[in-house]
Amino acid sequence: MTFPEKFTIQWIKDHYHTGELTPHALIEEIIKRSKQTLDKNIWIIPPSMEFIQPFLDALPEERGPLWGIPFTVKDNIDMAGIVTTAACPAFAYTAKEDAAVIEKLLQAGAIPIGKANMEQLATGQSGTRSPYGEVHNAYQPELITGGSSSGSAVSVAVGLAPFALGSDTGGSGRGPASFNGLVGYKPPLGSWSGRGVVPCSLSLDTVSVLTNNLADAILVNDVVKGVDPAFLYTRPFDKIAPKLPKKILLPTKKPNFFGPWADVYERKWMVAVARIKKLGIPIETVDEGIFEEASHIYINRTIGAERWSHFKDFTNENPGALLPVVEEVFRSAEGPDKTAANVFQDLHDLKVLKKKTEAVLEGAVFVWPTVGGTYTREQVRQDPIKKNNQIGAYVYFCNLLDLVGVSLPENPDDKEYPFGITMYALAHSEDIMCYAAGKFMART
Repeated sequence: MTFPEKFTIQWIKDHYHTGELTPHALIEEIIKRSKQTLDKNIWIIPPSMEFIQPFLDALPEERGPLWGIPFTVKDNIDMAGIVTTAACPAFAYTAKEDAAVIEKLLQAGAIPIGKANMEQLATGQSGTRSPYGEVHNAYQPELITGGSSSGSAVSVAVGLAPFALGSDTGGSGRGPASFNGLVGYKPPLGSWSGRGVVPCSLSLDTVSVLTNNLADAILVNDVVKGVDPAFLYTRPFDKIAPKLPKKILLPTKKPNFFGPWADVYERKWMVAVARIKKLGIPIETVDEGIFEEASHIYINRTIGAERWSHFKDFTNENPGALLPVVEEVFRSAEGPDKTAANVFQDLHDLKVLKKKTEAVLEGAVFVWPTVGGTYTREQVRQDPIKKNNQIGAYVYFCNLLDLVGVSLPENPDDKEYPFGITMYALAHSEDIMCYAAGKFMART
């Protein structure tokens, strides 16, 4: 049969329903495609029949909402009996049980196809920090792919899976979605269980999903979300029933676009804004300073101390195990200005910003570029930390302020310089964010 360039969940379901397609035939096609894209460094454990056959054999007779749907797993998410590396060979271990998100997806009938490459210990925004190779952009291999969920994003963009699991602490799912023309859905903190996921900053971590359309992201979100008493930060959320927001908020000033293609990104932003103004939802502007200040706290102050608390002993006991840039980022959490008193001051400052955010975003959706520019992989390699923080400036604040976010492609068919906008809402306002996102995507 003729397979599409990219997969969606609905296309696969339709062809299962008619009998034109079987899960085994689909997996064979995916394995064939994966061998044709080895140069992109997508995988740590690539698709193979040896890896996938046990999941095909275990498909339940009853067809759940994701029955027979293949998906990619970022390699910081545990799968029972399979090595988790988090892109750090010295850190690797064989998982004893499935992560909570894997449990739910398997119960729904989904089929994992491999473990995706990522930035080491989920630290980075470019896709260049992995001993398993720099992940190449889906369309222009010299460009960055975004991180840290780099392999997950590219696996979807090049047509190997209809959805992929990433993670998103400070933008690690939304950034790669933007760079590769995908939808990147970051659920609210605690709505998806993080049990069985290698922590980056546990109180700020979320598992995320990358897809080729919004409907697939919402479906996976509905399957996976739910309270998990075994996870420290779990909390209840309702299923999404999209609802009209009171208003859409745009930034008062022009976003800062950077890099060699800044003018391209600015033009695409203006196209997206023009489309937003035609959605039939009231438009207002908001002082984006709240979000910029939160991102500043993430980049420059003590928030990195949580990540250092997870990996301090490993780093000190395994000299040379980390890529130099990753170790430099980790150790930046130490210093005379990184005291316990400073941590509490930053937490208090964030509490003030959260209160302001709650007042501003009540019933509203805020829209900003997902990222403000792109670089070649070589350019990032020459100045990794400064450029990394430029890339993350418009995504870092989201979890700090307890928001939900979804990155949407301005043009899903753009294979030259894909650009995404992100819609943000309060954690318990997924319904209005998804409504606005659906209207936007219907006009693309």
